[in-house]
Amino acid sequence: MFDLEDLRSFLEVAAAGGVSPAAARLGVSKSIVSRRLLRLEAQLGTQLLARTTRGSSLTEAGITFREHAARAYAEMELARDLLRPDGEVRGRLRLALPVTFGMTHVAPVLAELGRQHPLLQIHASYSDAFVDVVGGGFDAAVRVGHLRDSSLVTRQIAPVQGKVVASPGYVERHGAPRSPADLADHEALMQGSETWRLLDGQRTVAVHPRGRFKADSASALVAAACAGLGLAYLPDFVTDPFVASGALVPVMTRHPVPQAGLYVVRPPGSYPSRNVQALIDAMVRAFGEARPFASLDAAA
Repeated sequence: MFDLEDLRSFLEVAAAGGVSPAAARLGVSKSIVSRRLLRLEAQLGTQLLARTTRGSSLTEAGITFREHAARAYAEMELARDLLRPDGEVRGRLRLALPVTFGMTHVAPVLAELGRQHPLLQIHASYSDAFVDVVGGGFDAAVRVGHLRDSSLVTRQIAPVQGKVVASPGYVERHGAPRSPADLADHEALMQGSETWRLLDGQRTVAVHPRGRFKADSASALVAAACAGLGLAYLPDFVTDPFVASGALVPVMTRHPVPQAGLYVVRPPGSYPSRNVQALIDAMVRAFGEARPFASLDAAA
């Protein structure tokens, strides 16, 4: 049987990329973390980390073991949580959040959550880049959009609508696309090489646009759209203020963006921890119930 603190130390080192940052997160000395890792490797009979002067990286065995360790640690933490007699929400809640929606909408929810539960430690990480929830050691993540397939457990909080927008200047110079096929003749502002989904009547059409401007930030993409660099495919909560001011105009209105969603996703497991459930409850209160809890093979 593995020691829980050994597993936690390994997961923190894997997420932080080194013993020193992991020790800082755990609030213990580097020697304690190193000793826990050596004990774990001795039990397994294999090396989990390749240690260099620049930090630590997972070996192939470490990559394989990480997901199993994360599940085992989460299950034991859940059991301890459920057996706690006082029922208090306490301990750490480590979250991954998108930058724009996280800052403007979720940050006040987390502040209120912290006020209501003074024993809860909330560690929020904001990034619009894809985050590995399990590998990163997160308890949960807030996602907006259409979810990718994975083994994460998903709870939809509310529907989210989006649209394709451009600046009036861009439309004046290049015209507005009228059909999904027209997008091939336009500059697209994208996070990477993502697919744009559009409705053609009752049918969903997948389009793979191209463009020279890419950013892993919704705020950066909307700024580029306002500057007339191309078309942006973004949620309404990002673009609505700019549409209201006239800086952006909707295009492709005959082919709207299918409804997406606001989700809380968490690592696999039958039940959410008390801390994650407190987050879900707070999100539902803030943004409204969309549908009952479901365990779906989806995450983004």
